[in-house]
Amino acid sequence: MSRANRRQFIKGLGCAALAVSLPGHSVGAAGRRVVVVGGGSGGATAALNLLAADPSLQVTLIERNQRYTTCYKSNEVVVGQRSLGTLSFGYGGIGSRGVTVVIDEVIAIDPVAHRITTRSGTLFDYDRCIVSPGIDVRYETVAGYSAEIARTTIPCAWQAGPQTTLLRDQLAAMPSGGTVVIAAPPNPFRCPPGPYERVSLIAEYCKQHKPAAKIIILDHKAKFSKQPLFFQGWTERYGYGSENSMIEWRSGDQLSGVVALDVANRTAITDFEDRVPADVMNIIPAQQAGAIAHQADLVDQTGWCPVNPRTFESTRYADIHIIGDACIANQMPKSAFSANAQAKNCAVAVVALLNGHPLPMPSLSNVCYSTIGKDYAILISALYRLSDDGQSIIKIPGSGGTSPLDAGERQHRLNYLYAESWYDNFTRSIFPDDGS
Repeated sequence: MSRANRRQFIKGLGCAALAVSLPGHSVGAAGRRVVVVGGGSGGATAALNLLAADPSLQVTLIERNQRYTTCYKSNEVVVGQRSLGTLSFGYGGIGSRGVTVVIDEVIAIDPVAHRITTRSGTLFDYDRCIVSPGIDVRYETVAGYSAEIARTTIPCAWQAGPQTTLLRDQLAAMPSGGTVVIAAPPNPFRCPPGPYERVSLIAEYCKQHKPAAKIIILDHKAKFSKQPLFFQGWTERYGYGSENSMIEWRSGDQLSGVVALDVANRTAITDFEDRVPADVMNIIPAQQAGAIAHQADLVDQTGWCPVNPRTFESTRYADIHIIGDACIANQMPKSAFSANAQAKNCAVAVVALLNGHPLPMPSLSNVCYSTIGKDYAILISALYRLSDDGQSIIKIPGSGGTSPLDAGERQHRLNYLYAESWYDNFTRSIFPDDGS
């Protein structure tokens, strides 16, 4: 990775303290008020960068959870390389930097009255609103699956938390010659390389602890992010392509997407009516924008939020901006780094709009590491710009790229070390002075 990219990782501002609001009380006098809904990698970044660009703003961040747990790096929790607590961050540092942080759940956004209602009954008036709602999992797209089954029996674990540790515990309890079945989702979804990194780390775990185990991926897609690099790593580490391969990928061109579950028998049913039993099963269904985006009518027929790519302002309602996984960002993947980049650009655009200044051109990027195994990580990166007609976000030709196939052991190890450093620096920039 270049020095410029590493410098980019360690840039950032700070985090959050709790604000107490009385139910039914309207918070915020008339003025230049920006309310940020959602305190993840996108929302927390937006709140901090708003004040960095214009300290005179009244910035309120509303988040329903006392602490934020990152989904990125949660695959390491699944295989026991990390504890879930190492992915958890508080909001004390954001509050100390001037953001009013409210722990409450937004249940309504009124785009006409410019007013937000929370579950406690508190009302927040805004001049501009930034919504970073993340994703919801569409359990109903797999017949027989549900949020309750995911919580108790067959985890999805695509939003880090109790399901992550449930999957970890099931993997640890699996017989030594057991079978793990992972159902990858159709596009688009959060973290495109994520299911395949999960496969890699589970394979490493099984190689060490359950060497007779088998991992089967049932995939809606005929190709996936960083596929040649994953295949290379699987071949080198786990015998992929051989008779003794620990990993079997059944791709979308073989009609292998999971469409139903036989929960009692822990069996996945594909769209070709194949029945695939498992000792440990991980179903990752299709996804859509988080619930508040649907409740606020910010989504289109795709289930995602259309935005003006220059400002990330909703094309459905004025003065509401959507960033992160929930928005339609064209060629940008749904990743934490993308959300962070979008948040910074959105914050600058909001400040320009509130002050009557010319809009800057967005400068967008994404960097994503995936771990194949111990001391082995791969990288993809890209820079993005507006299309010539200003209607979409496109990758700048020739920018970024992936780890070369001939990178070698030394570069894989460096990427592994960079990935660990990236996580620490990235989260510190979003949640500074967490103190936990």
